[in-house]
Amino acid sequence: MASFDQLKAIIQLFRLDLSLAAGICVIVGEIVALGHIPQVYEAILGFGVGFFISTSVLILNDYFDLETDKINAPNRPLPSGLIQTHTVILLSTVTVIIGLIFAGLISGIAFSVAMILWIIGFSYNWKLKRTGFLGNLLVSSSVAMTFIFGGLVIGNPWNIAVWIFSAIAFLIDLGEEIAADAMDMEGDKLINSQSIAIKTGRDNALKFSAILFAMVVVISLIPLIGGWLGFSYLLMISIMDVIIIISTVKFLKTSNSDEKRKFLRIIYLGATLGLIGFILGQIFV
Repeated sequence: MASFDQLKAIIQLFRLDLSLAAGICVIVGEIVALGHIPQVYEAILGFGVGFFISTSVLILNDYFDLETDKINAPNRPLPSGLIQTHTVILLSTVTVIIGLIFAGLISGIAFSVAMILWIIGFSYNWKLKRTGFLGNLLVSSSVAMTFIFGGLVIGNPWNIAVWIFSAIAFLIDLGEEIAADAMDMEGDKLINSQSIAIKTGRDNALKFSAILFAMVVVISLIPLIGGWLGFSYLLMISIMDVIIIISTVKFLKTSNSDEKRKFLRIIYLGATLGLIGFILGQIFV
């Protein structure tokens, strides 16, 4: 029987903040494409695909990053010895199967898209992370696809507002990926990573991330200017943009790596909180 510490490590492997965010993004994509709350089964199936496919990929990240995590994150479940590699492989396999079952219940196209997204995630963890910016682009594109997948679930993936949400998610994740690489330079050198930080310098990479976060704030105003979305969207971007602006300023000012990681996490969680506010606004306003 697993100990309490091992159960905590398994939960840590799931990275629930990121997995839950992926599922929420799919539901938001459904809401934006429909203009109202989707049917319960559409929300459950869409969330399930986003959550479990994301979880599987994130678990694999720990498997493939074991050597670099010994330097960059020695307290993670694998390098700390709390979890064995066979457990990680089993958990990743189970979660991807569940995610694909959910996708298959939606449609054949949804199953194919989910499978492609998982393959991209696997390829990134296995080899493409070393490519630096190309790897960053692939991961961010996969995150952005969660909103478009939400549109696909309800049969309207080409909705322009859905693509605006997708662009916001793309830029936030790309900024976070580049900044994270900048703070993981020492470990990434072991795998000959070609990250922007290694090629151009840590400070340049961090400044580039800040520019991407600033672009998010600008792009987030487009649906309001176009009149495509109303009060619930205003609520969302008010929360998200304020958190992004304050956290980005503090992120640039501090020289402490742990503080920088904290502000990156706040930006990510702020965006997730904004999305939850959007959903609640659609339900209650």
